[in-house]
Amino acid sequence: MASGGVEESKKLKLYSYWRSSCSCRVRIALNLKKLDYEYIAVNLLKGEQKSPDYLKLNPLGFVPVLVDGDIVVSDSFAILLYLEEKYPQHPLLPQDLQKKALNYQAANVVYASIQPYQNLPIIGYIKEKLGDDEMLSWVEHRIKIGFAALEKLLEKCAGKYATGDEPYLADLFLAPQIDGAIKRFNIDMNEFPILKTVNESCGGHPAFEDAMPGKQPDTPPEARG
Repeated sequence: MASGGVEESKKLKLYSYWRSSCSCRVRIALNLKKLDYEYIAVNLLKGEQKSPDYLKLNPLGFVPVLVDGDIVVSDSFAILLYLEEKYPQHPLLPQDLQKKALNYQAANVVYASIQPYQNLPIIGYIKEKLGDDEMLSWVEHRIKIGFAALEKLLEKCAGKYATGDEPYLADLFLAPQIDGAIKRFNIDMNEFPILKTVNESCGGHPAFEDAMPGKQPDTPPEARG
């Protein structure tokens, strides 16, 4: 959790932005593994990710970045795999090989085929060139394509969560993506019943709930809750 209790020099540090779904994935993993960490806010709207000091941590200027002693890891997928290797408590992947593969596939659908299309630089460019309506139409179209694919991928394995009744890697990617789809882009989840169930289950899990955008140290007052 993002709280005290560990010497500052030894505590994990997470460079994060409250509304970043990529950062949210890592926050969920840290919570599931009950790892204490220092939350360092990076305001993307103010361009803090482009500062010289931050670019030393991640030359691409993206969040999140995890610092673990002398080790610096950027990119949410890389961070999650690092955490899984270094801190094996509460595994993020099931033992069953088929379910493990499905977790990788579902995570990658979000990682490569949904989330990149709603990144600030992408939607900002479309908004500038074509206007708000076209930007929203573009994002909704890409989300629905990805969600439809996920429904088919998970239809034979989903339970309370994406691949059964325990949360794993896929859920870490799905929960913030679905949260953003509902709250930012008004996606009707009744069209996607499997994902709707997953979202409801994640919403009732403290590790997910505490990692959501509305509960971060840098969440603006109007977005809290």
